[in-house]
Amino acid sequence: MTDNTNDNTTPSDQKPALNTTINGQLQDKLVRDSITHSQNITAQVKARQSPVPNATTDTSIDASVKKSKSNDFTQVQDLPTGTPQGQQTTMPNHTTNANNTLNDSASNTSAQAQTAKQTLFNQRDDINNPHTPDTDGNEQTHFGYKTVNKAEKQARVADVFTSVAKKYDIMNDLMSFGIHRLWKRYAISLSGVRAGQHVLDIAGGTGDLAKVFSREVGRNGKVVLSDINAAMLEVGRERLINAGCNNVDFVLANAETLAPFDDNSFDLLTISFGLRNVTDKDAALKSMYRVLKPGGRLLILEFSKPVFEPLSKAYDLYSFTALPMMGKLIANDAESYQYLAESIRMHPDQQTLKQMMQQAGFENCDYHNLTAGIVAVHRGFKA
Repeated sequence: MTDNTNDNTTPSDQKPALNTTINGQLQDKLVRDSITHSQNITAQVKARQSPVPNATTDTSIDASVKKSKSNDFTQVQDLPTGTPQGQQTTMPNHTTNANNTLNDSASNTSAQAQTAKQTLFNQRDDINNPHTPDTDGNEQTHFGYKTVNKAEKQARVADVFTSVAKKYDIMNDLMSFGIHRLWKRYAISLSGVRAGQHVLDIAGGTGDLAKVFSREVGRNGKVVLSDINAAMLEVGRERLINAGCNNVDFVLANAETLAPFDDNSFDLLTISFGLRNVTDKDAALKSMYRVLKPGGRLLILEFSKPVFEPLSKAYDLYSFTALPMMGKLIANDAESYQYLAESIRMHPDQQTLKQMMQQAGFENCDYHNLTAGIVAVHRGFKA
């Protein structure tokens, strides 16, 4: 049989030796390269540490290192600031100022430091409360059917919505038999929202309206979902991120001041089932007017006064018996839903709210009753 093996092929008994030689050469080369690389790094480090400039040192690298050292962030006030971007939860601007005050107060008296601490973000109140004993004294307002000091209401409302945040959507469906989705759809139909516009959804909670606006304004538009309550805002944030809404910002904001936002910033403002929980509704309406662009519109979707008396009585019976019962069974919180029922009854009726909007500066104000006035959509424009 003919041997087809090529004459210059390495015999099988020589292959191990050849492989060993090649591997040894590769290992030697890797070791040499590693040593050379380490020596270069050591030389660069020594050159940077030396007070005398070294001609072989990369001066551009030295300049970059020195610059970065001089820009090390050691104080809160040194941190860069900017406008909130999508998928962030931000604090109002005055919160940053409070942090700056705290850092500067290190050289001041302990009394001054204590004053600065009182202006910091309070998780229970969610954001700075404009109503304090100093500003309002013992002036009172309603919390449901209860009478409380103005300074207390914001914290009480915060407790309610922190308690119900996780079950909020489920309870809305149960309490309204799903009709709240039709109410919101009708409000959106009155919004006139267009591609490229900027929309602010105040007290946006779990983001039902913001989700639709995100799609309508498109990639060139912007939606801000704001809420005074951190727990509610987090539920809305998670929901909208999961839905792929990448043109939405999430901002903690008090409707009475809307402090994070500049004048004439938005084409459309909406507040859905949130105005009745605001301590000072007149102040909130004026702030909404401030941040709207000229020609912009405000939409308020809120529970109102039924216009059909027999329905009103049945609605009262349902609200004060079924709602707390469902709250106890579903959310393990009957008290919060008792408050929600009471807050609806304490909210201004349709005509009163229209007059309040006009006093805040809005023009061409009107309202549309839904479900015989159980809910109404109010609309107003900024001249």
